[in-house]
Amino acid sequence: MSEEASGTNIGPLDIGRVLAALPHRYPMLLVDRVEELILDKSIVAIKAVTINEQFFQGHFPGRPIMPGVLQVEALAQAAGVLAVESLGLAGSGKLVYFMSIDGVKFRKPVEPGVLLKLEVEFIQKRSRVCKFAGKATLNGEIATECEFTAMIADPPTA
Repeated sequence: MSEEASGTNIGPLDIGRVLAALPHRYPMLLVDRVEELILDKSIVAIKAVTINEQFFQGHFPGRPIMPGVLQVEALAQAAGVLAVESLGLAGSGKLVYFMSIDGVKFRKPVEPGVLLKLEVEFIQKRSRVCKFAGKATLNGEIATECEFTAMIADPPTA
């Protein structure tokens, strides 16, 4: 457990703290800020979806929609911040890898110009494997929901 007490709300987190927790960088960084993070419990993060995103060039011309797989990736990145902060691993270089994704449902298209709210909570937490439930919402309406499992791992050696 981190030096901060379990169940403690340490949010909001700025982009610097997000970058310390995640190895992702532009164009694959899909968490812009963290509004709330309760250690060992849950996270609420935001992805500002803009027309400048590279994927909108081809998905789809004339009807831009954020790919569902990137919505799930955004949820996973929020979960990565939650796991790394809860386990006291920020800045350690540890990586969070997907192991499984279950029960994904896409309920509403995500278009440019919205703030996608990413809400993730622990279902189960072990030292190296964590299970999460996540939902991405637009103005309180569910756009995407799923459960997923991830593994905490050392980065590959050079």
